[in-house]
Amino acid sequence: MLTRHGGALLLATMACGLVLAAPGLALDGPAQTAEQEDTERIADLVLANHILADQGVVDGFGHVSVRSAKNPQHYFISRSRAPALVSAEDIMEYDLDDQPIDPRGRASYLERFIHSEIYKVRPDVQSVIHTHSPAVIPFSVSDVPLRPISHLAGFLVRQVPVFEIREAGGNETDMLIRNKALGAALAQKLGATTVVLMRGHGNTVVGQSIKTAVFHAIYTELDARMQAEAMRLGGKVTFLNEIEAAKIGEQLDQLVDRPWELWKIRALSQSPPR
Repeated sequence: MLTRHGGALLLATMACGLVLAAPGLALDGPAQTAEQEDTERIADLVLANHILADQGVVDGFGHVSVRSAKNPQHYFISRSRAPALVSAEDIMEYDLDDQPIDPRGRASYLERFIHSEIYKVRPDVQSVIHTHSPAVIPFSVSDVPLRPISHLAGFLVRQVPVFEIREAGGNETDMLIRNKALGAALAQKLGATTVVLMRGHGNTVVGQSIKTAVFHAIYTELDARMQAEAMRLGGKVTFLNEIEAAKIGEQLDQLVDRPWELWKIRALSQSPPR
């Protein structure tokens, strides 16, 4: 028998293991409308920007988006602004051709094509994050693959693919995903995985919710730090195997509300005045 805690995370012990209520499921009263869901997603999108800045995954650069629940062919993302400064008034809606629905003179991120092209080919993805995660970049420029070393990075499953922009755009790009062709090439390299590194640039991370994507972005950075530290010790490094990683990743994706609550409190306490 499941216990009911209206709207909160629902856990119950059953013979089959841990059971989790679906995100956004209304346990008491009527289900959310798509408009209400989008309002909630936009609020979480603003928080995600602040959380990632507070956790050192983004700084003045990087961006986060979330798919619209009302129109899955649209997505929400901030105007071009440092993540720590993003407010609800900065959030813009785009179609998958990257055209703003109500621009009002607001500048767009140059690399918004990352988001639209992933949403096109990954209907399971509800949120996309692009960062210049500092511990990750060394793995994008060396022949040492980033792999899951910590149980908290089980979502990586296997070694993380690396996008080489020269293969898609030649040798004279500015390393930015400035058009849909480059965005599509990045989405293809991501494939069915959760994270793709971008050579000399950063990474792109996805999730089935914005909270899950934030979890993946933070723990990708932490896993990269831990792998680098383990390799400095010398000797053999033992990574998670694919079965371990898959089982752990599936479980952790159901528990993202726990760290999100902590990250939210910390980020809000550090939010700069607007």
